[in-house]
Amino acid sequence: MKTETPARPGAASGGETTPPSPPLSSKATLQTLERGLRVLALISESETGLSIAEISARLGVDRAIGHRLAGTLEATGFLTRRSDGQFVLGAEILTLADRFLPQLRAVAGPPVGRLAQATGAAAFVSVPQGDACVAIIVAEPEAPLLRLSYRVGSRHPLSLGAAGIAILAGRAETEGDAPAVREARRLGHALTCDQLQRGAVGVASPLHGPDRRLGFEACVGVVALDGLDVEGAAAAVTACARDLVEALRPGSSAL
Repeated sequence: MKTETPARPGAASGGETTPPSPPLSSKATLQTLERGLRVLALISESETGLSIAEISARLGVDRAIGHRLAGTLEATGFLTRRSDGQFVLGAEILTLADRFLPQLRAVAGPPVGRLAQATGAAAFVSVPQGDACVAIIVAEPEAPLLRLSYRVGSRHPLSLGAAGIAILAGRAETEGDAPAVREARRLGHALTCDQLQRGAVGVASPLHGPDRRLGFEACVGVVALDGLDVEGAAAAVTACARDLVEALRPGSSAL
């Protein structure tokens, strides 16, 4: 009785064998991904962009690798090459940012809402935009101490108000830091009075992990008109900041 020999994996119906694709090296793939992300981070920190030579030097790789990395990121829209050859961030970065904000609000919204209820004050998450500070999440308590006009999109200079000072305090120390920034860095929170509005009291804490890098700059805080328990608010704000850092840290399942 004739028996049939089972077809080998990859064998075609006509008897021809299709050679299997060589397995990708996970180590090489991860290294390439890491380098690509580092390119984006490096260029984001440069106001004028980076050339291929500069990208390669900062990564510690030869120009051919730097060229391939930048070319791939340019082809996918994450980088744009200017006429002078410098690479800057591309428009696809904005797409990611637009998609990130709703996810951030979904994660940070409930804790910020609880912060508002606990303090009786308007609670917020703010981020820097240039030299300004902008509120991207705002929660009002059910029974506010006094109604304060603070809404999403509220903007003020980074150098004024608890939110701006907290963001500056979350950055690396510099010789030009204002005393209020140094004090906020020492305490872990900023406290301001009457800076943005007469009678307004603000408390804010920067969001950063143990390595002082969360992946983006932000702060969480509260603001009220008179009657704010400053000591209690400071404790609540710093506790909320710790919770948000844990929820938003890279690798968290919350996002």
